[in-house]
Amino acid sequence: MNDMNHPDNSDDLQARLRALPAERLPPARVWQGIAAQLPAMPMPAPAPAPAAVTVLARRRRWPLRVGLGMAAALGLLMVVPTPVPQTPPPTLVQRQAEAMVAEYQQAMATLPTAQVGGEWQPALRELDSSVDHIRAALTENPRSRVLLGQLQRTYALRLELTQQAVMAAGLPS
Repeated sequence: MNDMNHPDNSDDLQARLRALPAERLPPARVWQGIAAQLPAMPMPAPAPAPAAVTVLARRRRWPLRVGLGMAAALGLLMVVPTPVPQTPPPTLVQRQAEAMVAEYQQAMATLPTAQVGGEWQPALRELDSSVDHIRAALTENPRSRVLLGQLQRTYALRLELTQQAVMAAGLPS
């Protein structure tokens, strides 16, 4: 049987553990033996500058470095020529829209220049405004065939309305 599990033995063991000293220092002769076995240590280097001084020196150099970098970048921009952005050639839709505008202006030039009646003016202004909006949308989306179709219908309607106004006014066409 194991005597260690017996309750009397554990109390005795606990009491002996508590009686041990908390710290034991080896005798001086042990330390002298350890020191004799260690290799000779070189003299310590001088202590570095306090951290505050090196941080301050770094802080002083940082703006200088940034300033020099910015000056170099600005100098490079001044020396190296930048290419002028080229406007892209007009798309097929844009060329068709310009041809449509020219045809519309030619057709309008054939009509008499006299003023049409006042009752026609609001509708004509609305169509002109629609043309302006469609052309602005075409500059933003130069490949849109839908906008080109809208422009064609609006010009045709404007031309037809102008012809009707001329005929209603009794002007020769």
